[in-house]
Amino acid sequence: MRLFLLTALTMTAFAANSVLNRGAVAGGQIDALTFAAIRLLSGAGMLVALLAWRAAREPGRRRAALRPEAPPMRLVGAISLVVYLMGFSLAYVALDAGLGALILFGMVQLTMFAGALVAGEPVPRNRWIGAMAAFLGLVWLLAPGGGAEGRLAEAGLMALAGIGWGIYSLAARGASDPIAATGWNFVLAVPVLLAAIAVLPVAADPAGASGSGIALAALSGAVASALGYALWYAILPALGAARGAVAQLSVPVIALAGGVVFLGEAASPRLLLASALVLGGVAHAALGAPARRQP
Repeated sequence: MRLFLLTALTMTAFAANSVLNRGAVAGGQIDALTFAAIRLLSGAGMLVALLAWRAAREPGRRRAALRPEAPPMRLVGAISLVVYLMGFSLAYVALDAGLGALILFGMVQLTMFAGALVAGEPVPRNRWIGAMAAFLGLVWLLAPGGGAEGRLAEAGLMALAGIGWGIYSLAARGASDPIAATGWNFVLAVPVLLAAIAVLPVAADPAGASGSGIALAALSGAVASALGYALWYAILPALGAARGAVAQLSVPVIALAGGVVFLGEAASPRLLLASALVLGGVAHAALGAPARRQP
């Protein structure tokens, strides 16, 4: 029961990123890029604090935590993390929380599948079938009448965010210390994000952010992201790869429910059926596959 409750708490934290971002940005409390920057900064600060606390308790880990390994992969991780954060926040200017989470989740899984093909990994039949089902579900969702009318640009941004997170996950596979790797990626992503914001035609407006908007962004970064990841990595060994992969299927569902309850969003029958097709495909592909990092 304790493991179940901790898993449910972790999945809720991951889904909360969609609800918090959508509520703050669509509500005009903060602009999308400022939300992404505060989320990243607060997440990096929390992860650094966690690593420092852990190093104080476990001196043997101090050197590994404070030294970034494989700099080229760290750069890939930082850039792909920025792509995810920016696409995620900009998409939620128009997309509902549940719709955005489903597009993100499906694209992450398709990117991981494509990465396996490019790397020449053996791909079992269940992953082919699952990936095709998830892809068809996304196509149906984005086709006319699927709820994305007039918001295809934002849907494309969320798809880009999913590709970014998929690449981030591929770059971080096999990390000996996932929390330290995540902390370094967050820290190194800060200057990359600030540089990207400086050259984008879409301007950030930190001065226009309300106190509640800043608080929601900080909550998303420090709690839903940083503490959510830390808790996930703590319980994943007990869950195992298969149960961990299946547990993640609840994230878009929780985000959809959160959007309905807290933001007053509607869940159309087509969205629910497309969700079943995407998540069913991912579930079929995930059977026996390693658990993935969560957005």
